[in-house]
This record gives sequence, C-alpha cells and structure tokens, in this order.
Amino acid sequence: MKKQQKKSKEITAPVYMMNRELSWLKFNERVLNEAGNPRVPLAERLTFAAIYQSNLDEFYRVRVGTLMDQMEASEVIRENKTNMTSEEQVNAILQATRNLDQKKAAIYEQLMGELEPYGVRLINFNRLSAEEGKLLETYFDQEIAPYLSANIVSKQQPFPFLKNKNIYAVASLMSKGGKTKTAIIPCSNTVFRRLIDIPTRKGTFMLSEELILHFLPKMFKNYEIREKALLRITRNADIDTETIYDEDLDYRDAMENLIKQRRRMNPVRMELSRELNKKMISSLCKELHVDKEHVFLTRVPLDMSFVFGLQGYLRNTAQDKLFYQRRTPRMTPELDDKSALIPQIMKKDVLLSYPFENIRSFINLLNEAAKDDSVVSIKMTLYRLADKSQIVDALVEAAENGKEVVVLVELRARFDEESNIEYSRKLEEAGCRVIYGLNGYKVHSKLCLISRKTDKGVSYITQIGTGNYNEKTSALYTDLSLITANQEIGKEAAEVFAALLKGEVVEKSNLLLVAPKCLQNRVLDMIQEEIDQVKQGKEGYIGIKINSLTDKVIINKLVEASQAGVKIEMVVRGICCLIPEIKGYTENIKVVSIVGRYLEHSRIYRFGTKEREKIYIASADFMTRNTVRRVEVAAPVLNEKLKERLDWMFETMMNDDEKGKRLTETGNYADRSLNDVKLNSQEIFYAMAYSNAEKTQKKRED
Repeated sequence: MKKQQKKSKEITAPVYMMNRELSWLKFNERVLNEAGNPRVPLAERLTFAAIYQSNLDEFYRVRVGTLMDQMEASEVIRENKTNMTSEEQVNAILQATRNLDQKKAAIYEQLMGELEPYGVRLINFNRLSAEEGKLLETYFDQEIAPYLSANIVSKQQPFPFLKNKNIYAVASLMSKGGKTKTAIIPCSNTVFRRLIDIPTRKGTFMLSEELILHFLPKMFKNYEIREKALLRITRNADIDTETIYDEDLDYRDAMENLIKQRRRMNPVRMELSRELNKKMISSLCKELHVDKEHVFLTRVPLDMSFVFGLQGYLRNTAQDKLFYQRRTPRMTPELDDKSALIPQIMKKDVLLSYPFENIRSFINLLNEAAKDDSVVSIKMTLYRLADKSQIVDALVEAAENGKEVVVLVELRARFDEESNIEYSRKLEEAGCRVIYGLNGYKVHSKLCLISRKTDKGVSYITQIGTGNYNEKTSALYTDLSLITANQEIGKEAAEVFAALLKGEVVEKSNLLLVAPKCLQNRVLDMIQEEIDQVKQGKEGYIGIKINSLTDKVIINKLVEASQAGVKIEMVVRGICCLIPEIKGYTENIKVVSIVGRYLEHSRIYRFGTKEREKIYIASADFMTRNTVRRVEVAAPVLNEKLKERLDWMFETMMNDDEKGKRLTETGNYADRSLNDVKLNSQEIFYAMAYSNAEKTQKKRED
C-alpha cells in the first residue's frame, strides 16, 4: 500500500511545460476519438476502440506501475517538467481515466448502435426470448460449464491468483446458515469461444463471460447469490532489468526469471462490470493489494479484443464498405528486384518508406548478402521481431554459408523479452555471434552493416532505420529505412558495432548521431546554429518529426530558439511536454499530432533552410531515455533527391488537416481547416507509392 508522502517545497513550473503522463493520456484520447469519428469507416472504428484499451492497459502496467513504486520511496519524488509528485500524478491519471471511461462508454454505445443496421449486435441475457434462453442454457451446460473451475474462498481454499488482464466472475454467496463467502470463476479460456452466436438471430452474439455470469446459480446451488460482477485486473509490469547485470549470472536465464516475476506483481487497477457493495470491494482490494481509488466501474466489455471477431463476421458477409480501402505495400521504384541489389545500391542511396513501400526489398538484400561470395560479415541490432521472422532466417542462412554474423538482441525490449530470448537461442544454434546489450543502456538503434571484400579492400553497405526489423509492423507503422553505400557512414557504423562488442558506447562520431554520447549534444549544437543564423539577420528553421518529446534539455533549447525567432515545425504523435504558441516563449513553435490508419513511427530531424539543410532519419525520439540512456543512431540523408522527398513528406504531414490535430497554447488539441479538400497525408503517400510502382512496371514492360 502507498506511503504518505512528505511535504516538500513547491516549485513553480514553466508555463510551457506539460506533464508527460497527462500528455500521453491526451494522445490516447485522440485514438479514442477515432473510434467515434464518423469519417472513419465503421468497422475500422472498432479497431481504434480496441487499441485505446490495449494502450491504456500498457500505460497502467508501465507508467502507473512506476509511479506507484516511487510513492513507496522515503523521499518525495517530483517529475522535472511540472514538478508534480508521484502521488499527484497518479491522482490526476485516475481522474483523467474516469473521464475517458465515460467518453469510451458513450462512443462504444454509439458504435454498437450504428452496427445494428448492418446486421451485427451484441446482446445481454435480458434481451433474449424464453426459447433463446433455453438454447443458451443448453450451450452453457454442454460447451462451457465442464471447463469452468469455480472457487469458493475459505481457509482451505485461499484467494486464487488472478492473471493479468484475464476476466473473472466474482460473486458474493450466502450459505443456508447465513454465512457470506466469495466465489471466483475464471472466464478467460481458449477452450470455448468468447463470441457466442445466438442461433435464432443471424449476426447476434453474446460474450461468454456474460453467459457465465448469468448462469452462476447453476454452479452454486447450495448458495444464494447476493451480488455478482465481472472483474479484470491490470498488474504492474515495471521490472528493473538493471539489477540483473552480474558477471556470475547467465544474462538470458536471469531475464527469464524476471519475466516470471512480472506475472505476479501487484495490480495497479481493478475494473468491475457492475456495482458491488463497499464491504465486498474492500475485501477484494485487500486480497489483491489494490487501493480503492484504483477501482473502476465500466459500462463496456472489460476486454475489447472481441471486436476483431465482429470485424471478421462483417468481412465474411461482404460488408467491404465498412472497411478502409485495401492497401498493400508497393515495391520501391528505386530498385529492380529482379536484378542483383548490391550493385544497384553501390551506385545510389535508397530510401524505403513503410508501409507504403515493401520491406521485402531490404529482406531481399539480406538474402542476397547471405549468398554473395564477396560478403564476409553481416552485423545487426535487433529490438522487436515478427513471429516467424524472415530477417532471422536470412541471418541464419548467412551464418550457415560461413559468413560472420554478429547480432545484438536486446532482451529488455519490453513485452518482447520472451520472443527475443527464443530468437537469440535460434541464432546462436546457427553459429551467429549473439550479444545482449550493454550494462545501463538499452540498444534501440536500427542498424545493419554488410561488409564485403573487394579488389579495393573492405566495402560497406549500411542500413539505418527508424523502425524495427519486423515484417508485420512494417505494414502497419510509418517508418523510414535508408540503405547506403557511403563508405564514411559504413566506417562509423562499424565503429558502433566494435564498441558494442566491447561493451562500450561510441564516444565521438562525425556523420552519424549516436546516443548516448553523440546525439543530444549534436542536436543542441544544430539548434544553436539556427539561433545564430537569426542573430545574423538570416532565416532559421527547425523541422522535427518524432513520437515523443520529453527531453527537458532539448525542450528548453527549442524554447530559446523560438524566443530568438527561429521557425520551428514539429510533428509529435504522442507525448509532447512542450506547449507551443505561448507568447514570449513558444510563439514560433507549431506542433501537429497525426493519429491515423497507420501508427506514425518515423523520426525525421531537419535543420536549416533549403539551401543549407541538414536532414536525418533516426531511431530516437526526443526523450531522455532515448537521447542519453540508450544506444540510438540517426543517419544523415545526403542524396539531394532523397532530401527533397523527405522535405515533401514532412511538409505534407504539417498540412494534414484530416488526421493532423494542432496542439494549442491551452495544451489541448484542435481540428484544423487548411485545405479546400481535407488532406490525409498517409493516403497521399500510399497513392504516390501505387502511382510510382505502376509507372515503373509500365516502363519495364515498354
């Protein structure tokens, strides 16, 4: 339970700072808004409702979990933007969540109502006829009841362990002797379906947990059921991976043990589907070690993943108009995939833009390198991988073909730890050299180095990306991938790997920006250059596209640049601790957030006006954890054609008034009207990818 925090001296926070947790909740609200947006196809809105919930689950597991741990500290811990204590932040989060829950319930009700004319409905037992009730009772008796394990809490049967995010039926029972007992029944089960068809009504479904809750009396015939509800808990996932660095420990085994610990950590939230009396809630809170303030009553299903089943039904009934137009990544026109890729890349840099262009081009390059006699080594950093990863398959083949394959597998990639442990074993068994990261620094860079032996000596091909080597997410997230034969970039990439192999970080770099030592300071220097330009009476410009902005040092430098008169444009998807457009501080800063069909994930840094522009793509957001606590790599884009392309993409995103919301001086997000016809940047990029692919195909046919 939480300790009372000591009072500490209040510090006035800068007017242009926003708390990171509350900023993130505003981002997730924008996701929820898409679930209620009538301009989004109806079936797709269901996806946004499910994403909103899974986002919030993870937020409570990670961020609220961390804050709850901080509240146990003997000293008051304040965050460095708004000086809120951990307790103040948790209280603000809880209140914001309750407000968002109301909004979610209204949007959910609206969604389900709009689905009914299309032949899809979710119903409760009280909306069934007597005949339908009998049919479902038979179904319950035959298909569900045999697989349920009802538990009555007693001295002989202690309160059971409740799994994270699983659904349970909980009931207050009264015995014939007048004694009150608590019953717990797990409802999450892979044996029976969650979405149950109502046989008499096509397209009508009931959730299995509602059926279980209804028929609880059948399971407790010797008791009177006084109260009942569905229950779901969210457990803290904030495990401390830094504690496992010990020369005498096997790192991978220690990581596996930590993952097991996570499964049993205390809950940080409890959700109930119905009101329960105070005594019962107190009892549940005591058993589960949950503060009463962390109990939420929700009017929507506790787990929204069932909506994907509804979407499947709608697709099967040919309701295509309820979905987005089908889009598939196109092959880049920059490469002829029917010819050898290495010679093409030696001649020119290539920039892939996901999901509009296909990751297949990069996979083809890896497969070619695995077989190419001139290739002597492939080195890669791996953070999150797809199931049945083709990337790993290519690396395995390269090792089996006698190439040196060095792979850094980051075992601390949150919630991907188990997958990465398995992949590390597979790579080792194939003869790859596997390393697990650095003491004190996660390796989050997206870096691949192919080394070749040529007549002129060693020759490098380097790939630097903004997103993971993951075939699945490359079709869902917007990311950039630069493939270059620039030998200076290759040499610096080789230095990054040389440092990693020694358990060190790069101390200095020239072309690449390499965190933790050579990224934040270089970004600050480039901001200063724009300030100096303005002081000399010239124009200064900064354009930044990132997912999150929390680095206080960079924020303060951007404020200084704004005060000097530098024009600053930013596309920040999620957390933005800087409030723009405040007179005297940030009036020259414009911030736009895009929440659309695809998750915005690419990072672009632009410094200087067109004639002197420096432009980078990067794996790093402007968060302290990225800039000074992780190994990150940003690469300069030197090819003029590619620079122009990135400039166009950035400007298109800044002008997006369909999915792009403006962050105002109030700290809230507002709609924009900039174009006669609403501009959706993601749709424009896909249209361009389709057009380019068609032109290339026609050209090759001619």
